[in-house]
Formats: sequence, structure tokens, C-alpha cells
Amino acid sequence: MRMDIKALSLTVAIVWGGSILLIGLANLIWTSYGVAFLEVAASIYPGYRGSSSFGQVIVGTLYGLVDGFIGGLIIGWLYNFFVPKSSVPSV
Repeated sequence: MRMDIKALSLTVAIVWGGSILLIGLANLIWTSYGVAFLEVAASIYPGYRGSSSFGQVIVGTLYGLVDGFIGGLIIGWLYNFFVPKSSVPSV
């Protein structure tokens, strides 16, 4: 069975972008929460510092959405590449 690449890409984008959003917002409330996670994200995304500001949360979320979409696209494409074209489900 082949995978719907668009659905997978959107799902991964929402999950990854949402994770950065939620952890970033929690970090605004509790300044010690998720610091290591945000520092790792800051080391990957140029222009994102992972600091406790609402603007940085938005920047990180946008990076996460784009990164998640591209990652889901690649995973879905690879999955469909290795699945046989006419796979018959086994009973």
C-alpha cells in the first residue's frame, strides 16, 4: 500500500512545528523548561536563537513547520519508492 505523501508531510509539519511552539511557549512561562531542546533547535536553524521571546517562538515554529514538511515529504517519497507498485495484500 502506497503512502499519501501530502498527508504525511502535513502531519509531520504540524507535529514538529507544534512541538517547537508548545515548548517555546512553555519556556516563556517557566524559563528553565525545555532549554536543552530549544538550544538544539537553535543550533540547527539559522536566525533562531531559542531565547525566551515571543518573536523567537514564532521563528522557531515556522522553521519547524517547513522542516517537518520537507522531512515528511522525503520519508513518504522513500517509503513509496521501496513499496512495490502493485502490492497485493496478504490475507
